[in-house]
This record gives sequence, C-alpha cells and structure tokens, in this order.
Amino acid sequence: MQITINLPPDLEQDLIRQAAQSNVPLQTLILQALRRMIQTPPNSTSQWSEVILSYEGIPDFPAFECYRDELLPPCEPELF
Repeated sequence: MQITINLPPDLEQDLIRQAAQSNVPLQTLILQALRRMIQTPPNSTSQWSEVILSYEGIPDFPAFECYRDELLPPCEPELF
C-alpha cells in the first residue's frame, strides 16, 4: 500500500537527519516509528504508577467531608 502525506518541512528534515544518524532508509525509520506507536498501549487518562493506583488508604482515617462543619464561612470580598 502506498500512502502520501504532506509533512511540514521541519519534521521532514528531522526525519531525514534521524534516518541518516541511524543509518537506515527514511522509509524504514517511518515504518518503525509507526509500528512502535501502534504496538504501544495508549496512555490511559492517568499517569499514576500501579503502587499509587492500588493504594487502599487507611481504613480508620476520618473522611475528608467530616471536617466541613468546622470550616469558617468565606470572607465577603471588599469591592472598594
């Protein structure tokens, strides 16, 4: 299959430079990049590690909401 895309000049130059530095044809470099992108699982909405995501907290710790009764009301803003 042949697909034609228009690349911005700066991206084209970066790809050509990277291919030359890697000593691979430009087409090979692009195919490798596309394969890596497809094989890499998509980023979930969270970037937290599994250690953080699996943390269950402290069972007897008071809920955050239980302290709302102790909060002072907000100050009225002074306009002038």
